[in-house]
Amino acid sequence: MEYSRSISPLLTLLLLLIHSLVALVSAKRSSGPTWNTLSGSKPIVIARGGFSGIFPDSSFNAYKLALLTSVPDVTLWCDVQLTKDGAGICLPDIKLDNATDISLVFQNKTKTYLVNNVSTRGYFSIDYTLKDLSTVVLNQGVYSRTNKFDGALFPILTVEDVATQIKPPHLWLNIQHNEFYAQHKLSARTFVLSVSRRAVINYISSPEVDFLKSISARFKPNITKLVFRFLGKDDVEPTTKQTYDSLLQNLTDIKSFASGILVPKGYIWPVDPELYLQPYTTLVSDAHKVGLQVFAADFVNDVPFSFNFSYDPLPEYLSFIDNGVFSVDGVLSDFPLTPSAAVDCFAHLGANATKKVNALVISRFGASGDYPACTDLAYNHAILDGVDILDCPVQISKEGTPICLSSIDLIESTNVLQRNFSKFATTISDIKPSSGIFTFSLSWDDIKNLTPSILNPYSKYRLFRNPKCKSAGTFLTLSDFLSLTKNQTSIQGVLISIEHAPYLAEKEGLDVISIVLTALNKAGYSQSGRQKVFIQSPDSSVLLKVKEKANYELVYNVKEDFRDADKSAVDDIKKFAHSVVLDKNSVFTENNFFLTGSTNIVRKLKSANLSVYVEIFSNEFVSQVWDFFSDSTFEINSYVAGAKIDGVITDFPKTSDRYRKNLCLAAKTKPPYMDVVQPGALIELVTKEYLPPAEAPLPVLTEEEIAESPFPPVSKITPTPSSISPGTTPGAPSPGNTQPKVTISILLSSLAVFVASLLLL
Repeated sequence: MEYSRSISPLLTLLLLLIHSLVALVSAKRSSGPTWNTLSGSKPIVIARGGFSGIFPDSSFNAYKLALLTSVPDVTLWCDVQLTKDGAGICLPDIKLDNATDISLVFQNKTKTYLVNNVSTRGYFSIDYTLKDLSTVVLNQGVYSRTNKFDGALFPILTVEDVATQIKPPHLWLNIQHNEFYAQHKLSARTFVLSVSRRAVINYISSPEVDFLKSISARFKPNITKLVFRFLGKDDVEPTTKQTYDSLLQNLTDIKSFASGILVPKGYIWPVDPELYLQPYTTLVSDAHKVGLQVFAADFVNDVPFSFNFSYDPLPEYLSFIDNGVFSVDGVLSDFPLTPSAAVDCFAHLGANATKKVNALVISRFGASGDYPACTDLAYNHAILDGVDILDCPVQISKEGTPICLSSIDLIESTNVLQRNFSKFATTISDIKPSSGIFTFSLSWDDIKNLTPSILNPYSKYRLFRNPKCKSAGTFLTLSDFLSLTKNQTSIQGVLISIEHAPYLAEKEGLDVISIVLTALNKAGYSQSGRQKVFIQSPDSSVLLKVKEKANYELVYNVKEDFRDADKSAVDDIKKFAHSVVLDKNSVFTENNFFLTGSTNIVRKLKSANLSVYVEIFSNEFVSQVWDFFSDSTFEINSYVAGAKIDGVITDFPKTSDRYRKNLCLAAKTKPPYMDVVQPGALIELVTKEYLPPAEAPLPVLTEEEIAESPFPPVSKITPTPSSISPGTTPGAPSPGNTQPKVTISILLSSLAVFVASLLLL
């Protein structure tokens, strides 16, 4: 089936540029490290249906993108289905329903067949000739992935199309349902023997023993390897009537008709029902002992996998190929860019690998992607994870104790709703539009006895962080935090974040700036030393006040997104800050999870000798636009190497630190999986009717946006008995507040607390 529709000029240009570098990349590390694979060679990367994590499975663009972004010798995978007239087409499932628009072309034509003795209803290729299917186009069959490319009208490809038009370095055919086709007088054996005379087939896999035995004598293992595919352990192999688990017990028998085995990754690294890793099995070493290669399947970047990997797919691949004990011989992935980087850039790094780039790794509430924010656990693990700058967002208790907490509202990071503090719920529009229980309403004794709650910023996608530790750890005062960091030789400094200081001074009588500077002075940070102190705030008045009193690195946090900055605005920032924090969207603009372009603001700020740090880098795939291929490392590289930022602010510091050490950063020729994003390249491939509505351009940062009133004087407020919280001794000195807060009825306050409690479930 000829693919006559043209791909975009930009994608064509990118393909030409990348493939012009293939020879150089292939030559790199020709005498590379020894692997624990069967042959001692590096494991292969198998792209299931091409780059099916982005484009429709088995589509022209999916296969081309796999070539564009993967190792030069990537293997392209085709799930073979047979048509009524015996043609072999590439489609991910025996049912055509999800992967194509066949239900629109042939309406109400579903049929029911027995597939491995299971009654299955849908559209089947055996009911249509290749000509019939010429009007059927491919769709994205995984509903969590973007459907914006469905309008491109990708035709169904035959195996010959993939071999001759795509021209893959290696081709893998998977024959999943030979017995089913045989029941309908179609021969998968005849097809593969025929196609092998017209194209080089490097691998043929099947979960059916008899099929592989029937062709084993017809293929030379040095040209075409036969691979037995294992399904679920309790599934029954249709020809021997044995479970796959029982077949696993006799690897020697499998070696008699196959060169290797393909197994779900859980056969090798099982996980418990809570998605935590169990000890690895001996499968790989057992198979290698009898001379069988082992390929692992089911790798994807965009579904939850083991919590041990912190939503980062890269270390999962490394656990299969570079664990010091064994290595699988290949991995089957919907996102081949990630295993390509794992094999070529991150394997064999070693514990003492050096940094190849100087971008700072700045924590966001410690390692808050794995542990409750701003707890001792989050901070200690951030240090172990390679953070450079450890952060403490300072909140103030009722009696003026500075505490490291992710939010001034205790509802967001503690179990305060389950404690007897609901009467302190109130709405303060200067802080947030909804009701909260604020730190300055409770004493430190009250707060330190609260239970931490791990932050789950993507809970609406049912993505939750490290459930086993969701309430672990203890909170720290600023003094505790500084004691922890002072003697840490691995970190370069601390970042103290101050928000809501003008309100607290004017309305609550709390002098946050003086409290913070006093704590730093007591800890010895006011004197020059090895560690730097960064004071961060979104309020220019706060930074100007700090500048009057101390000589620290001042960081201006720009809370809104901008595409550029006026010279007057940049000059104004230089009066009170040494560096700037931007949101990711101020660097690369996006619309509906597609990048649309890049901005000028980073260049403008850096040209004025202002350092630029960007937030927030998370591992969860929903935090990344499609252009980053659900790969947090590719995203980080695009900002560091592409946008030239000076540091990343992240809740997963281990991911960013690992990125800085990868071997490909030192290569003279960067491979495509360590290239930088091309903003707009993907959205250009979206057809007009599928394009999201255009958005107004981001504004320009002006001097007026930065201008603020001078920092207000600290009010002197006398506490009243009603303002004394539980745990505070009546009559003790306290900067309690008699200023009227926003009036709210008891009923409304209780309702707000109830709603907030539901959101935390």
